[in-house]
Amino acid sequence: MAKLLLGKEVNQRLNEEIKKKVDLLKEKGIEPTLAIVRIGNNESDLAYERGATNRCEKLGVNVEKHLIPETATQEEVIKVIDTLNKDKKVNGVLLFRPLPRQFDAYKIENMLAPEKDVDCMTEGSIGAVFTGHDIGYPPCTPHACMEILDYYGIDCTGKKAVVIGRSLVVGKPAAMMLMKKNATVTICHTKTADMAKEAREADILIVAAGHSGTVTKEYVREGQIVLDVGINVNEEGKLCGDVVFDEVENIVDAITPVPGGVGSVTTSVLVKHVVDAAARQNNLA
Repeated sequence: MAKLLLGKEVNQRLNEEIKKKVDLLKEKGIEPTLAIVRIGNNESDLAYERGATNRCEKLGVNVEKHLIPETATQEEVIKVIDTLNKDKKVNGVLLFRPLPRQFDAYKIENMLAPEKDVDCMTEGSIGAVFTGHDIGYPPCTPHACMEILDYYGIDCTGKKAVVIGRSLVVGKPAAMMLMKKNATVTICHTKTADMAKEAREADILIVAAGHSGTVTKEYVREGQIVLDVGINVNEEGKLCGDVVFDEVENIVDAITPVPGGVGSVTTSVLVKHVVDAAARQNNLA
């Protein structure tokens, strides 16, 4: 049976570190602040907003909410972003995506100042993930994967890592971050000829396919570390990942559960980015 890589343990350490930074900033009169911009009332956005708000409040980070109706014009949304860019009290901005179809998402997302982009929405932040420069912040989910690897002492140097999924939200950034940890990385996707074979060759396997049941026992072997990024709802209405947990857990060395794994760390990473942004913007980083 595999060792469970539990998000709550990673969160405990992360939150302790965040709280110390928040206290130091407040001693200098700086109140770390996250602005949440939500267009409409998408249920998944509301759920993430509740989680982010609760975590911020527990760690002493202020939250401003800017709720925009779906009937708003693009100019009205851009005006909100522009105001937040100029507001020195706001350190980080979280804009929920995808935006409603009537908006030019590319234009709106790239209006945000990269130094306040705490979930890698702008091209400046995305580019920094690939170049290694400190502009903006990486996406919270792949960063959460790296925090899990660090907490459990999993050294990536010289290891073969396979990432299933090539999105800019998880797959590609995760690959770059693994490479920064000196892993040799392969990215698999829907056109990969023999994905199961590629996955079995991995020492570290990150699964971000976006579909439940993608990784079965045929994809894994003994000795592997598996991080399941997927969040899906099965036929019974329960949360599950992209990995068939019951098949894989008995084979690999370690695995993140769903729920209770990568997703549970993501919110803490978001708050960490806000606090780090507050320090940077005040020349304290």
